[in-house]
Amino acid sequence: MQTSAEYAALSHQAFNLARMNLDRALDESPSAQSRPPAIIVDVDETVLDNTPYEAWLIASGENYESDSWHQWVEKASAVPTPGAKAFLDYAHSRGVEVYYVTNRKASEGDATLRNLRQVGFPDADAAHFLPRTDSSDKTARRQRVAQSHWVVLLMGDNLGDFSAGFDRETAQARRAAADAQADAFGSRYVVLPNPAYGAWEEAIYGGDWSLSDAEKLRALRNHMETWSGPSTP
Repeated sequence: MQTSAEYAALSHQAFNLARMNLDRALDESPSAQSRPPAIIVDVDETVLDNTPYEAWLIASGENYESDSWHQWVEKASAVPTPGAKAFLDYAHSRGVEVYYVTNRKASEGDATLRNLRQVGFPDADAAHFLPRTDSSDKTARRQRVAQSHWVVLLMGDNLGDFSAGFDRETAQARRAAADAQADAFGSRYVVLPNPAYGAWEEAIYGGDWSLSDAEKLRALRNHMETWSGPSTP
């Protein structure tokens, strides 16, 4: 994610696609909407790049912990993902409000807003920032925005950023849910690549993050579809 030009290209592609969809929606149906337009974006690995924290986990042999994550957040040093700032600035220039719906804790709100402001993102204020309080389910927060705004599109790196309907217990069920809404991706939903972590990994672990490293590796390997290998002559 830090060195692959292809990762950067995918990120730019996502934001270019979002801009195209935003333009189309604003140009085709603004008069049909009585509410002001808005977009909803996730924060981590959607508009802010936290790979230095992930790299530290690898280099130090540590696993994710809320304390070390909180210290990273407090540094407010995450940079924008490729293409994020240009897109958010463009949306703002077209009169579209940006809402940051994140599962960062409310206690991390001040540091997160400081980070968003430092990188120059628009609407980086308390009114447009909806952190996690009592639940990681973002449905209620998305609905809160939709009550007062026409939500043109949503962007995130995890299917839960779009709908709780994607939150399934197994990797197979998650894939089936995504396939069932194939037409939504690239139009109303725009996904950012994140091979580092996410609900996809939790599903492989059966929802149990307390597994040992060896158990997690075994679960990952058990979910791989592998070729049987070359035949013996």
